[in-house]
Amino acid sequence: MRLLIKNIKELVQVEEQARLRVCGKDMASLGTVKDAYLIVEDGVIADFGPMDNLGEQTFDQEVDARGRMVFPTFCDSHTHMVYAGSREIEYIDKIRGLSYDEIAKRGGGILNSAKRVQEATEDQLFEDAYQRLEMMKDFGTGAVEIKSGYGMTTEAELKMLRVVQRLKEASPMTIKATLLGAHGIPMEYRGCQEKFVDLVIDEMIPQAAAEGLADYIDVFCDEGFFTVEDTERMLEAGARHGLRGKIHANEMACSGGIQTAVKYNALSCDHLEYTGEAEIAALLGSETMPTVLPGAAFFLNMRHAPVRQMMDAGLPVAMASDYNPGSSPSGNMQLILSMACVNYRMLPEEAINATTLNTAYAMGVSDKLGSICRGKQANFFITKPIPTYEYMPYAYGENKVEQVFLKGKQV
Repeated sequence: MRLLIKNIKELVQVEEQARLRVCGKDMASLGTVKDAYLIVEDGVIADFGPMDNLGEQTFDQEVDARGRMVFPTFCDSHTHMVYAGSREIEYIDKIRGLSYDEIAKRGGGILNSAKRVQEATEDQLFEDAYQRLEMMKDFGTGAVEIKSGYGMTTEAELKMLRVVQRLKEASPMTIKATLLGAHGIPMEYRGCQEKFVDLVIDEMIPQAAAEGLADYIDVFCDEGFFTVEDTERMLEAGARHGLRGKIHANEMACSGGIQTAVKYNALSCDHLEYTGEAEIAALLGSETMPTVLPGAAFFLNMRHAPVRQMMDAGLPVAMASDYNPGSSPSGNMQLILSMACVNYRMLPEEAINATTLNTAYAMGVSDKLGSICRGKQANFFITKPIPTYEYMPYAYGENKVEQVFLKGKQV
């Protein structure tokens, strides 16, 4: 099957030589081709270039993108979008000034979602999550990492991961599954959380690995959650079962989570509101992707991660949605693109790199996704008629996506 997208106003995020990630000042550079074509063969990008170079060729399908732009689909490397029920009442509590801890003590927060997930059937969780995936796809997302973490028992965590497995089979999107057994501390383990860590190590990780349900593991290493020592134990257990680590780190305080992520070669460390010179120094030269979650900082009215300082130091930065019912109830990556520019003062080029290639790296798929490059999977979207690529983050209140193609097929 040969597909031609022709008369593209501007083809965005093109690479002649594939990169796994973009770092530092290079994040301000964005390859584009104006008045371009894109050729797809059997779901893979075969060629691209200016229309003047196309020549006479035969195609099974042609799409005229005149007046429209083409981007690689977004990669969303941090979501919790398998859950049961919304938490808008807690949203009102936040407006009234209740703290995260106060809401949790009233049975809210992660414990609220855990109770609902434990009670929900696998079919219910799947149907709800599939609808969320469809919405994300309509806004231009083609790859997503989905974490468990709202189970908080071995049975419920595995149930969530089985739902993710079903989503992988049902959706054309690229999906990675992460076991986040250590997302919060159940009430019965308060004061003896090391026993819950034992449960994660002795039951959750081995069973998830044995059933092939997880691609990665994750730990919430932060003040009020899991300590550096807890985190190290769980990351070591994951490594023994072939699961590379990822870490929720430094959302609440300078927790040591970033340094732990680097020490254990975690694929990413995420949140990072509390990131100082020591944390930046630790990340430099590592293979760990710093990932910022603007939706959560916006929704919770938190401090912003020092993205400019991180990039100025030479670090890469990724931006993901953190789609979840408690602190970031949106999987709209176009909105994340806009937040990157408005709240973190990123240039549009930097923000596009942060939501495509760098998020692809943060979920371990940048060799296949995240840019328009020969040999990569043909995941891209065609915009509605827009004046410039800068319009994508500028017009934050509308959906600029007209058509989405995943593995070379319109979906």
